[in-house]
Amino acid sequence: MLNKFITKVLKKLQKKRKIRKTNRNDKTDKTEESRGTDKIDKFYESETSNDVIICVGEEPNVNEFHADSKTLRRESKYFKKVLSDKNIEKRDEKYVIKKSNITPQVFNSINKYIRSEDVNMTDKSGTEILNIFIASNDLKLKSLTKLTKDILIKNHQQFLRSDPIEVLHAAYSYKTLSEIQISCLETICYKPEILFNSSKFINLSASILEIILKRDDLALDEIEIWDNLIKWGLAQEKNLDKNVSEWQQEEFTIFERILHKFIPFIRFYDISSEDYYDKIEPYDEIIPKELQDDILKFHMLSEYKPTINTHIPRYPGNNGNLNNQLINRKHLIIIENWIKWKDNTIGKKYFYNFKLLYRASRDGNTSLAFHAKCDNKEATIVIAKITNSEQIVGGYNPLQWDSKNNYKPTKDSFIFYFKNRKDINSAKISRSNGYINSIGGFAANGPVFGGLACFSNAWENICPDETVGMSNSYPRIDDMPIGIFKIEDYEVFQVVKKS
Repeated sequence: MLNKFITKVLKKLQKKRKIRKTNRNDKTDKTEESRGTDKIDKFYESETSNDVIICVGEEPNVNEFHADSKTLRRESKYFKKVLSDKNIEKRDEKYVIKKSNITPQVFNSINKYIRSEDVNMTDKSGTEILNIFIASNDLKLKSLTKLTKDILIKNHQQFLRSDPIEVLHAAYSYKTLSEIQISCLETICYKPEILFNSSKFINLSASILEIILKRDDLALDEIEIWDNLIKWGLAQEKNLDKNVSEWQQEEFTIFERILHKFIPFIRFYDISSEDYYDKIEPYDEIIPKELQDDILKFHMLSEYKPTINTHIPRYPGNNGNLNNQLINRKHLIIIENWIKWKDNTIGKKYFYNFKLLYRASRDGNTSLAFHAKCDNKEATIVIAKITNSEQIVGGYNPLQWDSKNNYKPTKDSFIFYFKNRKDINSAKISRSNGYINSIGGFAANGPVFGGLACFSNAWENICPDETVGMSNSYPRIDDMPIGIFKIEDYEVFQVVKKS
């Protein structure tokens, strides 16, 4: 899809440019001369004056490109302005323009584009596309800037995973990329390892780090957030390279200055007393005394309510209390994003409350108990743990459960599977194709999602097969158990969207 998109857009732009070039040539049929093998590349050598020398890069990686001033004026507002300057540098009667902030590799692609040659964007990494966009934007090459911007916007999720720091910095530095800011942040919050496990994390700007730490939906344990903040802070000052136990007051003063504005965004009350003692206490010199005292009271006095830096836990959808025994907050954020995708609310500030309606071990593991608690409740999530394993199965029903002994079609439901609930990366989802058997309401059963059905003492997952209509509502999930299996417990939550 990426290759097709780039090729289609590029050919369209090149076609227009070649038409303009043909019109300029009129009746003159000129052939481009062979290119030099040294560090000099030429624009339209046979048809232009090559009266401009463009020096790009920094030593020792510097190249010179020869170009025609008329072509540059026509293609770029930047070059038009520079070439109009009466004080422009000259060498051998040629204009000299120096751009040390653009690498020869990047300018080579720009060179080919201005010459209306084929520019293969499909084999370039996200970082390369981004660098061409930045250079094109700097040189005010309108059409190339638009081309690379469109590629970045369409594929920013893919590029974000390979180089999160560069993509985030670009999204917040260029107004034309502002539309991907929210999407990038949601992806980082959903899968924080993309950013925090990056070797370039320490290069993240303080302003963007602040934005991320303010997020309530960052799917990372608070002590891990603290650990990463410490890692980032230490990297900002080379003199902080020794063990904190050896620091003098001067080191603590420097470190406090670096992290001062971030401290208010840490949810210290969500960190265990053990972690606080092991990982935060060594840096207590950078934490305000009043806050330290308040944290101590919180851990020492069972009824004490914090009064300083009082934030809700990182996940606002349940005010810190999911009341769930089978999954944790990280699983919940994954499920929420699956629902957001269905609701088309990715990039919008919607959250969801998950209200526990039914727990088999608490309310009775019978179909009667399930229907008494869950019937006529819209939008529910079912979560079940398979006996003697860490496997989780479940599904989302946007409709109401009932006992009318029939099926309902919907394209908005889905089933999911965690092969190991301790590994959130094992999550898999299968969305309904809209068949009549998507959701089943039967008095003798608990929740029914196509071929995935709950009975009183066991669950059954019918393998998708063209001869079995009800199992075709959801494409098969690899590794998900087939046949009859026992469930240790299962829960049903009502999903309520909150803005």
